[in-house]
Amino acid sequence: MSPRLLLMFTPFMFSSFADAAVDCANAVDQATMNQCAGEEYKAADKELNSVYQQIVGRLKENPDGKKLLLSAQRAWIGFRDAECKFSASGVAGGSVYPLIYSGCLTSVTKARVEALKQYLKCEEGDMSCPVSGA
Repeated sequence: MSPRLLLMFTPFMFSSFADAAVDCANAVDQATMNQCAGEEYKAADKELNSVYQQIVGRLKENPDGKKLLLSAQRAWIGFRDAECKFSASGVAGGSVYPLIYSGCLTSVTKARVEALKQYLKCEEGDMSCPVSGA
């Protein structure tokens, strides 16, 4: 087989390995653990975006409230990023860095999701809550 032909088929030779589902519950190597931590963060971020959009929907008649929410969320993102860079700084440059950094992102994001969910539980007429009930 010519080298050119071999190069042409190389992606197909390894595609079954790349397409295989990653077993995060039984991850034993660092690359897999890093990948799984990244996927867990993506799931937390997706939930965060969903809850955030629900709140934005409830604030449709309150443009000032929307602006305040946006400002708070931007400040929170800055905090999240700075906190997780600091949290993972002890392993900066190491192979475990993505695992530690993603784990922090997940943890901080889940905490934010829970905080935002509290706004969705506000009772109508609750003057201490910036988000009216549905």
